[in-house]
Amino acid sequence: MNIALRRRLVALPIVLAWLVAACGSASTSSAPPTVEPSVVPSATPAAYPLELTDDEGTAVVIPARPERIVSLTPATTEILYAVGAGDRVVATDDGSDTPTEAAALPDVASFDAVDVEAIVGAEADLVLAGGLGFTPPDAIARLRDLGIPVLVIYAPSVEGVYDDIELIGGATGDDEAASALVTSMRTEMDGIAATMAEGEHPRTFYEVGYTDATGQIFAPADSSFLAEMVTLAGGDVITTGDPASYEIPLEKLIEADPEKIVLGINPFYMPTPEQVAARPGWDVMTAVKDGAILPVQDIEITRPGPRLALGLRNLAAAIRPDVPLPSAP
Repeated sequence: MNIALRRRLVALPIVLAWLVAACGSASTSSAPPTVEPSVVPSATPAAYPLELTDDEGTAVVIPARPERIVSLTPATTEILYAVGAGDRVVATDDGSDTPTEAAALPDVASFDAVDVEAIVGAEADLVLAGGLGFTPPDAIARLRDLGIPVLVIYAPSVEGVYDDIELIGGATGDDEAASALVTSMRTEMDGIAATMAEGEHPRTFYEVGYTDATGQIFAPADSSFLAEMVTLAGGDVITTGDPASYEIPLEKLIEADPEKIVLGINPFYMPTPEQVAARPGWDVMTAVKDGAILPVQDIEITRPGPRLALGLRNLAAAIRPDVPLPSAP
């Protein structure tokens, strides 16, 4: 697999679910035992110290309102800014490109490495890391050993995205803003899903990636986040047939005979409909014959953050352009 595609696959928590089984036992928090945390419901303003449970099941103690936050995934960076904690973010990973203010911050993590020393030097009092291997587990362990609270975030579903927004808002003391964001997203996405549930559902293949040299095809795994998004958007989703695999053989794809082929475009992957139609063996598919090869901006669709509703709207418009969508709230 080429490096660009591998980076893209690892960068998407939804795809990591296809690559890695559920995480094993999570490490425990290294916070001093003398702290007695209070567990705070998401709708209540945070009272510190507090204890939160991250997506790996680890109890994390946050001694005080975080003032120097480090985000190690693009999704958590977007969430922080969306709930109003952006002015307290001091460093991110090199994939955090939105908003503009975040892109200008120092990078302390890259594809498969974390600069622990730089995070310590930034005097971080909260780190948001990516689960299922997005952030190397040894880096998480080192940061916790140094007494820095680390919340590991991974959303396996749309509902999981809502939970993570609430979790991050709770950690930063922005509970009300997080709850308002979730309410807005849920209203918009539920409205789109209800609209798209009616009528015909075309057989839809969402292409995650393709390797020209080998003909490898990458697609949504069974029960994956991306499969859920395609279904909510009104497609009869074509998956790999395996919840642990992100690769689909050409023969299986031909047998499924997609009526729509959606190309998830991002800076690392930019095929054209013409290139797809010219691939060996693809000309027998209904979508290719009908010219129904549809590029969409992938990041909003697959990045589990505050722009997910926009992603679902764009995906629905691509799959079923004849269906009027409800207005955004």
